[in-house]
Amino acid sequence: MTTPRCAPPFVVLRGNSASGKSTIARRVQRALPRGEVAVIGQDHVRRELLWEHDSGPGDTVGLLESMVRHCLGIGRITVLEGIFGAERYHGMFARLLQDAPGPPLVYYLDVSLPETLRRHAGKSIAAHVPAEVVAAWYRPHDVLGVPGELVLGEELDEEAMLERILADLARHG
Repeated sequence: MTTPRCAPPFVVLRGNSASGKSTIARRVQRALPRGEVAVIGQDHVRRELLWEHDSGPGDTVGLLESMVRHCLGIGRITVLEGIFGAERYHGMFARLLQDAPGPPLVYYLDVSLPETLRRHAGKSIAAHVPAEVVAAWYRPHDVLGVPGELVLGEELDEEAMLERILADLARHG
């Protein structure tokens, strides 16, 4: 258990499949002292913990909200990462952002469909999930439209995205 500190930042990393969300989230966690950052991944919660589809009623939203609130409540910088389609998850984000005790840092990793497919082809999951399925999941520029949301485009490499987020955390943390 960590000692709570004042108002830890709540970081949201959203974007299409293969946009770099999980990689950036883990790198943020590893760049800061051990025990300071909690990373909550949509895929892990939905597909591994609950084994749910991302449609219809389910328990994913409630569990994600509880996890975020708990981690923020114990003083951890909390990174919530996933595709999180705006239409389906906007209400969850509205509640979490409104209730966040510290500064919310909301990022949308905006990667084009051709780049998404190129990146997907290099992942191990590509053997099981064809490009046509990834293309069907793709939602162009699916921003939440919340105040302060920052769009990070594919012209930024992984290092530039990491540096930007760490700099924002240093300013607000």
